[in-house]
Amino acid sequence: MREESSGRLCGHERTDKIWENGWVCNRYRLTHSKQYLAERFQASDEIEERPRYNIAPTQPVVTVRKEHGRKTRKFTTMRWGLIPSWAKDTTIATRTLNARSEIVTTTPAFRQSILTKRCLIPADGFYEWQKMGSVKQPYCFEVSEGDVFAFAGLWDQWKSPDGQIIESCTILTTTPNSLVADLHDRMPVIVPPDKYDANLMRRYPVSRKLNNSRIDDAESGSPVILDMPAQSKLF
Repeated sequence: MREESSGRLCGHERTDKIWENGWVCNRYRLTHSKQYLAERFQASDEIEERPRYNIAPTQPVVTVRKEHGRKTRKFTTMRWGLIPSWAKDTTIATRTLNARSEIVTTTPAFRQSILTKRCLIPADGFYEWQKMGSVKQPYCFEVSEGDVFAFAGLWDQWKSPDGQIIESCTILTTTPNSLVADLHDRMPVIVPPDKYDANLMRRYPVSRKLNNSRIDDAESGSPVILDMPAQSKLF
């Protein structure tokens, strides 16, 4: 995984490994209905009613956060790729899709958000890739049989020079469990409503159509059967 080197950004001091640039969890899925999500997260507000099988960086994503000064939760659609309030422009967002949880409190792009702007990012699957010769094979990771879960997220609000307000988010990452470890050295932080057990997760190969971020249909996230030589490398 490639990491950003130390230096300065927009006048802010940077440390090594500020963000994931490999990336871990740069595609995921959310296909449950908004009614189900509202019941599951006890949240309100309008969100788009359509299944998403191939959610990609910089696209709009559903988040859950507490309403300011209240205990109630609300859904908010944000751009994936956090733009800190102090950023000069939006270009930083392609490098802030993920945030390393171990150093998030000292990372300039995230250290304010971890204190005051935490959120949940609902999903029912995420994808990682394995290199197989000249091709990249995507795998889907689920909790139980495709149940809804939540990534730990952070968000921020940025105002453009012409006054446009953009709310954006990032997904926190951590060391991988045994199911993910042979494909990546990081995985998203999953927030347990009642403690998800890693053993309840499953993974399976999915269509290589998923490699194209412009394809967002049911077939792109469907299970596929690999030939035996490729399969034998996994187990």
